[in-house]
Amino acid sequence: MKEEGRIATVRISDRESGLPYSKGLTASQVMVTGLPPARAYEVAEAVEERLLAMGRPDVSSEELSALLVQVLEEVAGDRYAKNFLRWREVEALDVPIVLLIGGTTGVGKSTLATQLAARLGIVRVVATDMVREVMRALFSRELMPTLYTSSFEADTALREPPARVKDRLIVGFREQTAAVAVGVNAILERAAIEGTSIIVEGAHVVPGFLDLDPLADRILAVPVIISVEDEEMHRSHFAVRGSDAISRPATRYQQGFEKIRRLQRYIKSQALSHGVPVIPNYSFDQALASIIDLVMERATERAAQLRAVGGRRRRGRTA
Repeated sequence: MKEEGRIATVRISDRESGLPYSKGLTASQVMVTGLPPARAYEVAEAVEERLLAMGRPDVSSEELSALLVQVLEEVAGDRYAKNFLRWREVEALDVPIVLLIGGTTGVGKSTLATQLAARLGIVRVVATDMVREVMRALFSRELMPTLYTSSFEADTALREPPARVKDRLIVGFREQTAAVAVGVNAILERAAIEGTSIIVEGAHVVPGFLDLDPLADRILAVPVIISVEDEEMHRSHFAVRGSDAISRPATRYQQGFEKIRRLQRYIKSQALSHGVPVIPNYSFDQALASIIDLVMERATERAAQLRAVGGRRRRGRTA
């Protein structure tokens, strides 16, 4: 039963047709801060309670945002409130976010990419293994044999043996990554042309192999490498893959585990030499939050740069 004098719904006055406040929509907006779905919905419910208690039939979008920030600070903490404000800057940038998630096999890249897509509202997720699969249709095994092996088996497909001092696995992986990078660079160029945000994840997202500089003005590129430092934790990830015994048998990964770890060391060294953050995935929620924080940080930096450029242009016109 509705309390006397208490309104049942609140409409957003400057939205099309005065649409009513939606907890689901608000929760989805709040999730970009890094809050898990259940906590985000708690925040949305708290906002609704405040709106109804105000006794007003409608509020503006700006008033709603201000209230949401206030509730976030009280319910979740200052970090999440700041992330929400940062995300508003991201939306105002008018450039697509290109999130590049690399790391060796079995560190959780695909799972993180899926959750990040949902949290950040990104509808396109591309795995580099799919790019490699497409490129197989263009190049025969004889012409480019490393495309026909997994990343941790690339040493078995070298056309010419490397010098004895070189690691065959790393040489093969570099050859494979360089080939896949051609396709990934084309995807990034397309994202820039269309202005579409995208997540690209896979072992072939290796710092130094993707050509991001020509796209710097048209996309917000956020590269990151995921790692699992603890060997036993890393090994345990392959037990989950074993549930799909036909296409991803766990024994194959266990047999190649030492090579997988070697690739992790190589990819991390590339990240360090190119200034790309390495985020350990010892806690899924923490890794997810760290990546979201990184996206927010890069977006804030880009927004500040654009404001500075705009300020210089305005001063130039008035000089």
